[in-house]
Amino acid sequence: MASNGILFIVSTPIGNLEDITLRAIRILKESSLIAAEDTRHTRKLLLHYKIITPTISYFEHNRLTRIPQIIKHLSSGKNVAVVTDAGTPGISDPAYKLIRATIEESIKVESIPGASASITALSASGLPTDRFLFEGFLPHKKGRRKKLERIAAIEATAILYESPMRLIRTLNDILKYIGDRPAAIGRELTKIHEEYKRGKVSDLLKYFEINKPRGEFVIMIGKDDPNVYF
Repeated sequence: MASNGILFIVSTPIGNLEDITLRAIRILKESSLIAAEDTRHTRKLLLHYKIITPTISYFEHNRLTRIPQIIKHLSSGKNVAVVTDAGTPGISDPAYKLIRATIEESIKVESIPGASASITALSASGLPTDRFLFEGFLPHKKGRRKKLERIAAIEATAILYESPMRLIRTLNDILKYIGDRPAAIGRELTKIHEEYKRGKVSDLLKYFEINKPRGEFVIMIGKDDPNVYF
């Protein structure tokens, strides 16, 4: 009876295709299957590095059928690499559920570290990094205010993801429920139009009310303690 394969959690670039490790490339080549959030998007990366491993899609709306298929593949002794569209799988995407299911079957899970938008943005933000809170995307409706009020009570730099369509609304809500704190926004990280904006929340709001938001955003909100910035 064959031993189980390994589920590799492979971090991929968040924009610049050079931001991938040699180990990640090797694992993607050597695995028997790649489970990708969007196979069309991942195909660009695979073509760039001449990786011919077969791919299947794995995302929120097909997870109930895909998870058993992937577990069966692993149980037959074959390795599977899971990737997201950008960054580290399992962070604000459904790879978490596949990872849990794999662990419950006593199959080995191994993480291949690499790019992450939250850490990339935080490291260049100029905000305190001794303690930080990653919240991902805020709820669109129910629970939005409550989550922001909880963030306001925590002594840490908070990290949020946001789309261009909701950026203005989110900045207004941050100003209302957290306050006019020091903040930073990273946009289009590692890409040609990468940009950082820093200042108070009100400053950032004014800027993006004038300059139409474009690209994907990481919002970072600093602590409510002026002493930590000196």
